[in-house]
Amino acid sequence: MTRAEVLSCLIAVLVAVIVALVSVLGGMCAHEPLRQVVAPNVAHHLTTWWPVLIYGPWLAASLSIIRHAVHYQRAPHAWLIVVLFSAFSVALSVAHAPRTVGGVAVAALPAIAALTCFHQLVRQITLTRPPRRSVPGQHGAPRR
Repeated sequence: MTRAEVLSCLIAVLVAVIVALVSVLGGMCAHEPLRQVVAPNVAHHLTTWWPVLIYGPWLAASLSIIRHAVHYQRAPHAWLIVVLFSAFSVALSVAHAPRTVGGVAVAALPAIAALTCFHQLVRQITLTRPPRRSVPGQHGAPRR
């Protein structure tokens, strides 16, 4: 490996660590507001787990996107799920935030930061390894 390739891999690993930290911190910040959304209507022992209904699909779709990125495939359906559940998280968190610019920003930031960092991770994955060249005879390869 060249020095540039090693540096590229190290940066991708660093981005992955940052994404993990931001996602965990964002989940921790969003947990209580999301739990409070359902607290009046759901049994107390279930309210603790309710945010998993938001971040479970987000995580599953994120893993699908990473898997597709490793194989240089697009995953529009998974991106739709990630964006949709990020929007749910923002909307539900903002619903319980103080009606100030700072309150709304603090409520919206965890999900937006996690989504933005995750997008950068996917970009790092697709840039770290260049796509393989097609060999003649493979599907989509030009024939002579």
